[in-house]
Amino acid sequence: MSSQDRQDRHDRTGRPYDIVLFGATGFVGTLTAEYLAAHAPEGLRWAIAGRSEEKLQRIRERLTGIDKACTDLPVLRADADDPAALRELAGQTRVLATTVGPYITYGQELVAACADSGTDYLDLTGEPEFVDLMYVRHDARARETGARLVHACGFDSVPHDLGAYFTVRQLPEGVPLRVDGFVRTHATFSGGTFASTLTAFSRGRETLAARQERRRHEPRPVGRKAYAPVGTPRYAKEVDAWALPLPTLDAQIVQRSARALERYGPDFRYREYAAVKSLPVAVGGAAAVGALFAAAQLPPARRWLGNRVKPGEGPDERQRAKSWFSVRFVGDGGGRRVYTEVSGGDPGYDETAKILAESALSLAFDDLPDTAGQVTTAVAMGDALIERLQAAGIRFRVAAAR
Repeated sequence: MSSQDRQDRHDRTGRPYDIVLFGATGFVGTLTAEYLAAHAPEGLRWAIAGRSEEKLQRIRERLTGIDKACTDLPVLRADADDPAALRELAGQTRVLATTVGPYITYGQELVAACADSGTDYLDLTGEPEFVDLMYVRHDARARETGARLVHACGFDSVPHDLGAYFTVRQLPEGVPLRVDGFVRTHATFSGGTFASTLTAFSRGRETLAARQERRRHEPRPVGRKAYAPVGTPRYAKEVDAWALPLPTLDAQIVQRSARALERYGPDFRYREYAAVKSLPVAVGGAAAVGALFAAAQLPPARRWLGNRVKPGEGPDERQRAKSWFSVRFVGDGGGRRVYTEVSGGDPGYDETAKILAESALSLAFDDLPDTAGQVTTAVAMGDALIERLQAAGIRFRVAAAR
C-alpha cells in the first residue's frame, strides 16, 4: 500500500460526495435511499445515481417527503455498461454503494472503476462467482489505490459474518474454535434477489472455475487455518431443529474473515445451516431448492421463472412488517461454549437496506482499521459496524454461555 499513486483516504474529502448510491430506483435501492434520507448525519454529502434521470428525479421527490433537504439532492446519470460514466461516477465520491444486480452481469465495470479510483465499494451480491472474479481481477489494484472492496453488505452476508465475529469475541483466544450458524427466516424474496439466485444456479461451471482461479492467486495464512466445510443434514439438539446445510456465500465470507484476523485462532471451522422445526417442511424445502436448481439449468425454464417476479418488484410495507430473521450461533473452544444470536426484521429488504446504508456510513465516517483490497465487513468495519447496527435495531446478543 505504499505505491506512489495510492490516495490517502483523508484526501478524498475534496471529492464532492461522501456516498453515492447507484441503483437508487430499484426496489432495495429505493429503500436504501429512504433510510439514508431519514437517518443520514447532518452534513452528509450524498447523491443518488442510475441510468434513468426521470426515475431518479421521482425518487428525489419521494425522499423530499422524508427530509426537505433532499430537494437539492444531486441526481447522477450512469449506465452499468458504460465504463467511462462509471469511472467518472467513482471519481466523485469517497464511498460508492450499488444495488444493481445480478452483479456478474452488471457489476464488473463498477468494481474496476472503484479499484482504479481509490473509491470504497459496497454491494449486495450473494454470487460467489462474482466475488471470486473481482478478487482475481481487482484486489491488487485496490490495494495500490487504498480502495476497500466490500461485497455482500446486506442479509447476504453481514448477520452471518459479524455474528460469527461476535461469537468468536466471546470465546478464549489462541485456541481452536468451532462455530455453527443456524438461520431461520420468515420473509418474501424480491425480483432482484430471485434473478440473482437463478443466475448463480445456472453458472455452476463458471462458479467452480472462478473459485479455482482465486485459489491460485490468494495467499493462505501462515501457521493458521480456517475452513468452512458443508455440513450434513442432522437434527441439532443445540437449537432444537432440523439442520440443513446451506452452501451459500455466507460461509465463504466468514472463512475469509477468519483467515484475515488472528482473533479467530489457529484452527477455525464454520458451518452454516437452515434451521427447520418440522421434518416434512425441511424435506419439502430441500426438494424445492433442488427443483429450482434443475430448472435454472434450462434456458427456457430459467426465462419463464425469471418473468414470474421481475427485478424492481417486491413485498409491500405491510408484508415486510411481518417478516423477520434470526441467525443463532453455537461456538466452542478452550473448554467454553457460547450461544449467540443476531436477529431483526424483514431480512431481504428493510434490514438489507439498513445494513447497506450503515455500512456506507461506517466506511465514510468511522475510525476503522487500515485495510485495502477486497475485504469482508468483519475485517473492514468489525466492532464499529456492529455498534451501528445495534443502534439501528438489529440485535446482537449472548443467549447463554458455559
